[in-house]
Amino acid sequence: MSYAWKIYLLAVVSFLVGTSEFIIAGILDKVAHDIGVSVSAAGQLITVFSLAYAFGTPFLMAVTARMERRKLLLYSLGVFVLGNGIAVALPGFGFLVASRIILALSTGVFVVTALTVASKMAPPEKQGSAIATLIMGFSTALIVGVPIGRIVASAYDWQMIFGGIGVLGLVAMFLISFVIPQTVGEEPVPLRQQLALLKQPKIAIALSVTFFWIGGYSIAYTYISPFLLTVTQMGEQSVSAGLFAFGIASLIGSKFGGYSTDKWGFPRTLMGGMLLHSAALVLLSLSAHSPAIVFVLLMLWSFAAWSSGPTQQYHLITLAPEASGIMLSLNTSVVQLAMAAGAGIGGVVVEHVSLAAISWIGAAAVAVAVGAVAASLGVSRSRIVRKVDERQMQKAEV
Repeated sequence: MSYAWKIYLLAVVSFLVGTSEFIIAGILDKVAHDIGVSVSAAGQLITVFSLAYAFGTPFLMAVTARMERRKLLLYSLGVFVLGNGIAVALPGFGFLVASRIILALSTGVFVVTALTVASKMAPPEKQGSAIATLIMGFSTALIVGVPIGRIVASAYDWQMIFGGIGVLGLVAMFLISFVIPQTVGEEPVPLRQQLALLKQPKIAIALSVTFFWIGGYSIAYTYISPFLLTVTQMGEQSVSAGLFAFGIASLIGSKFGGYSTDKWGFPRTLMGGMLLHSAALVLLSLSAHSPAIVFVLLMLWSFAAWSSGPTQQYHLITLAPEASGIMLSLNTSVVQLAMAAGAGIGGVVVEHVSLAAISWIGAAAVAVAVGAVAASLGVSRSRIVRKVDERQMQKAEV
């Protein structure tokens, strides 16, 4: 079997673990009703997942750095199957929280390890494509996995989704054990060395862009299903169709973000995408009671939000090209922290203000991200001007 098919296998499994992460937002109202908690309380399942992912993954990757990679893939999938089993077999909110923590840790370890394995299996000139294929598999969960999960939950019950994912996880373990070659581990990068980059103002500001951008997105997206059902008063089929359209638009936006970054540069792409993101959320609030307009705005919001993904990652790599791996790892942790913060803030808004207010608050957070982008670009320009002045002074002295 060629390396390409092995990478596609890892991408398919990445889709599986991605579905386990994203699916909660699509079935939040059903989970809340079934386990007898409020929608805002159920939303904290996303907060718990993101916090466990953000803090647990870097620690576990450091601890398991020297472990053979195929074995680590199998171990992480074994824990992943266990997490899904808990969601199905053990009732109550507490066990569901435990399930989300276990799924977060196993998902984080699998995704990071799969990216490493894919890059090592591919030839040097194809490593970028290999990584992109895996990321595409993970993000496709938003396009296909979430709306399918909504349909299954409507026709049967939401536990069946996790039961199916668990069974497919066992199949994935079997395939990986026979298809993926053994790969040696690596020397661990100390957490202190990873966190040292945060002392640089340009990097700290750039990562704050990620935090407010994803935080604003999460405030609204976490509660999008209850929003569409209650505020917009869409039916079940319309909500599933809306989530599918949202996923398609995210894929197009991500592709456009990469193209725009290459053609017009990351400052225009990043600033433009986030301004459109904030505007789409404001318009969503203003048009919340019109299903037809909301459907279009969902696609505009998703397109704008996801167009910033490749652009921001490119921006971060340019800030520290000698430590690109660490930068992307830090960015992943910040993404998960922002998801947790967004879900938590969204829960407070739903509980104490109104469900309709989530898009306003999300828009405000993204607007802060726009300001952080401007600040980040300002810091970069001042450094360039300072370097030019220093060179001119050196020439004058000579």
